[in-house]
Amino acid sequence: MNILFRADSSSAIGTGHIMRDLVLAKQYPYDKVLFATQELDGNINHKIKEAGYGVEIIKLNSLKELIELVKKHSIDLVVIDHYGIDYKYEKKLKKRTGAQILSFDDTYEKHHCDILLNHNIYAKERKYRDLVPKSCELRCGSKYTLLRDEFIEGKKRKTKVKNNKVKTVFIAMGGADHSNINIKILKVMEKFDNLQVNLVTTTANKNLEELKEYVKEMKWINLHVDSNKIAKLMNKSDFAIVTPSVTLNEIYFMEIPFIAIKTVKNQDDMYNYLKKKKHLVMNRFTKTKLKKYVELLLNRDDKNVK
Repeated sequence: MNILFRADSSSAIGTGHIMRDLVLAKQYPYDKVLFATQELDGNINHKIKEAGYGVEIIKLNSLKELIELVKKHSIDLVVIDHYGIDYKYEKKLKKRTGAQILSFDDTYEKHHCDILLNHNIYAKERKYRDLVPKSCELRCGSKYTLLRDEFIEGKKRKTKVKNNKVKTVFIAMGGADHSNINIKILKVMEKFDNLQVNLVTTTANKNLEELKEYVKEMKWINLHVDSNKIAKLMNKSDFAIVTPSVTLNEIYFMEIPFIAIKTVKNQDDMYNYLKKKKHLVMNRFTKTKLKKYVELLLNRDDKNVK
């Protein structure tokens, strides 16, 4: 089978789409896999090549270009993981090529596809009843969560975090950190004694140089850029501060206490799910609320705060 993934990454879009697509691609070890992607500022197309897959660079997110690629490579299955591709686009693609379509969805949108994949822990099949064709195969919820091997292996090796005086915090606010929130969070963390922070980000982060400058004199902060040891860092943590996104699926799987801070609208469904389950979530960042939640997780009194 010939499979074409259509997804992008950039400083604006982030890196999550490509990263989860690479996990899905590994489920087709005996098929020919190709990626169609734009060369946007801050992209991680090199990650696709490093994984051993072919890359076709497209100029625009146009239906015409995608149809040409599907025909050129005799594609049997098109995997679409792109917020800029909608129901009408998918319907025309299906009509013009006859290829099967697997569509990723995170926000309960209407799709014209053969397979719908919402791998987030909050996803419910019933919500797609009127959003996809009746013949569409639904893959929803945690049993379909796409996890890199490092998380599966990491959970097997997981040991209980020792009750040390120094607590370790894992922070991941998205590979691109659109909201430039990392430094704001660190300023709150500064108010606590005996904290060690592992903050992960990527070269897609436009604010990376500012972040590097901020942390360089901070011995209690370890900055990890483009790390391939995320699961290991999570395993060392007493708790995590993350966005309610793909990373939250990983944190949930690893069973790590967390605070989730919503930074963009497409995180609404995950945010609402977590809030309903009474997890520590924030609709938007505020210093006061974050400080309160950190105190709860540390089980510390105000007298321990500077």
